[in-house]
Amino acid sequence: MSLFGILLALALLVWLTYRGWSTLLLAPAAALLAAAFAGGPLLAHWTQVFMPSAAGFVAQFFPLFLLGALFGKLMADSGSVTAIANLLTRRLGAQRAMLAVVLAGAMVTYGGVSLFVAFFVVAPMALALFRAAHIPRRLAPAAIMLGTSTFTMSALPGTPAIQNAIPMPFFGTTPFAAPGLGIIASVIMLVFGLWWLARAERSARMAGEGFGDATDVPVEEVAEQELVRERASVAREFDPAEAPRGKRSSTIPSTPVALTPLIVVVTVNLLMSLVVLPRWHANYLAEPHFGATSLAAVGGVWAVLVALAAAIVCVLALNVRRLPSLRETMGAGAHAAVLPALSVASLVGFGSVVAAQPGFALVRDWVLSIEGGPLVSLAVSTNLLAALTGSASGGMTIALEALGSTYLAIAQSAGIDPALLHRVAVMGSGTLDVLPHNGAVVTLLAVCGATHRDSYRDIALVGIVGPILALVAVIVLGGLLGSF
Repeated sequence: MSLFGILLALALLVWLTYRGWSTLLLAPAAALLAAAFAGGPLLAHWTQVFMPSAAGFVAQFFPLFLLGALFGKLMADSGSVTAIANLLTRRLGAQRAMLAVVLAGAMVTYGGVSLFVAFFVVAPMALALFRAAHIPRRLAPAAIMLGTSTFTMSALPGTPAIQNAIPMPFFGTTPFAAPGLGIIASVIMLVFGLWWLARAERSARMAGEGFGDATDVPVEEVAEQELVRERASVAREFDPAEAPRGKRSSTIPSTPVALTPLIVVVTVNLLMSLVVLPRWHANYLAEPHFGATSLAAVGGVWAVLVALAAAIVCVLALNVRRLPSLRETMGAGAHAAVLPALSVASLVGFGSVVAAQPGFALVRDWVLSIEGGPLVSLAVSTNLLAALTGSASGGMTIALEALGSTYLAIAQSAGIDPALLHRVAVMGSGTLDVLPHNGAVVTLLAVCGATHRDSYRDIALVGIVGPILALVAVIVLGGLLGSF
């Protein structure tokens, strides 16, 4: 009965989340349902298992949610994201509209701008470009997805995405884990995605298909849709409802001013990870009031935090006169972090209750027995949980909370570099999370004025098939050559 309760609780969580119910309500209810079928004490599971696990996630990662959302909001309201999008539009033009959209999304998200902020700025630019180039509207979501939600989220070394930070405390790694493999994976995703989009564009032109007649949907309307908000809350680290808050700059900064904060994120992250932290003497972390931890466990998160903080100071210093309502902008950025962080934390609490049930032993044994070794097993487990929860970060955290120490022990005994585990876990979470019920997919389609029927196939090709090909390549190369 325990295994049946786990499966039933998971099924209800997935179905009701898809229907737009709040994860903050569903996750504890589903966890208690799983505990009830196992005959466990319900209140104890809620207050002593669910809540400590959820609170632990918030304690560990909320600073990243906070600074990431704040940086994204400041970049948007200062006009910096728009300036970068305009730069690529001017340089590449309508004749290379597809490439311009992909690169614009990639540049801002790799520089630390939150995904939904990128959606709301890049989508209008993409639609204008596609209209001028007579490219079907239905291809715009896939182009934006390729640039914002594939290689810059899970593969490119040093990406400040929350998904790239989650494995660091479990494996003692840095944001630049397995950089060579990450670059190879990024190239595979980008090349495959651009090939598919070029093929789709060519087929549309041969069929005489133009942009289409649908009316563009104002991003403010999309951001305030309750269904979009609930589904998006577990997908990424920014609450879409806060996007219209504050006030956008009436002027656009110059290209150097717009790009400098993104360069600061990447540069400071690299210096902290590879130069500063390796020389940092942090023996005080072993003391009980600092959590009796180590620099290896927290250093990766610290690197990203310092990088984002430095970038926030930079964007404020360069754009203070372009932020007409600074208090409201910063308040909206801070508020935008709260619902996503608590929603993902609730999923983590659900996972901890499930992992405590007797029936979970069967699930664990099945996952660990998958043919191909720990890398394949880790990829499958993160894939499945990300698919079921509709959340790359939530699915990966559930998998690592339950099995992270087991995978690390197996890897150490087999001589596998933890950096390789890190890269496989992140990439595994960033494949099947792009299913139709994913909040990022729902939001992106709404912003572009497109539908699942017209656009989802292309989204799946660039957001699922390409990343799976890259993941297979990383597992094969990592198994043959190790981490590099």
